[in-house]
Amino acid sequence: MPSPSASPSPARLSACIIAFNEADRIGDCLASLAFCDEIVVVDSFSSDATVAIAEAAGARVLQRTFDGFRSQKAFCVAQASHDWVLCLDADERIDATLRAAIEAERRAGFARGNGYRFARCSEYFGRFLRHGTAYPDRVLRLFDRRHGGWHGDREIHEAVTVDGPVALLPGDLLHHPYRSFLQLLDKKQKYARMMAEYEFSRGKRASLGKLVAAPAWRFFRSYVFKRGFLDGWPGLIEAFVSANYVRQKTIMLWLLQNGQPLADPPRTQS
Repeated sequence: MPSPSASPSPARLSACIIAFNEADRIGDCLASLAFCDEIVVVDSFSSDATVAIAEAAGARVLQRTFDGFRSQKAFCVAQASHDWVLCLDADERIDATLRAAIEAERRAGFARGNGYRFARCSEYFGRFLRHGTAYPDRVLRLFDRRHGGWHGDREIHEAVTVDGPVALLPGDLLHHPYRSFLQLLDKKQKYARMMAEYEFSRGKRASLGKLVAAPAWRFFRSYVFKRGFLDGWPGLIEAFVSANYVRQKTIMLWLLQNGQPLADPPRTQS
């Protein structure tokens, strides 16, 4: 029988990742999670080497048709063997400071809360952004699934909710979100459409004031108020692209409320 002064055993920890055609990025993600007791990858039937790379790294890989970011992540968490989970996307990695902080909390049995937040630092065309609205972008990704998870009905800009205290950890979740500028624009447009459809379903409506003011405020808040100008050209590009996302979302919301199509309707052959 252990003595009363014996330290508790470290809590068991599962890493949970969703992926689709991430062969060029998932290896670094998995390497940063080597301290976890298991790694679970839910793949959406990738056509590249994503699955092979994940399995070679020791991950348990499951296949599931993608039906939304939140749903996919919730499914992945449900497949984990342990109640404490650490959720990442394939384009994210744990830096050394954050890893040390997580391991220290783990040795202490995650006693400070039912979940933990930490900063996410995004790489933007050769530079990690440290200002603007892009940083610190604190996310809740480490939590006890018995007290929280990927809940709600929003499949875009999804977030974890936890019952009980949430603590903050030092270090960064390093994020490499875009392979190219054109991929960035495509991704933002996709997200704008998903958010417009979600907001329309919730009864929100666009207005001329929102179309003019919201993008301008987004740019000012990111570039001036949050000092995005200190990140040079990447900071300026991020502020413009972020403002354009708001503009696209508002336009799409207006189109939806006026019965206009967001995409080309299917054509029948004559």
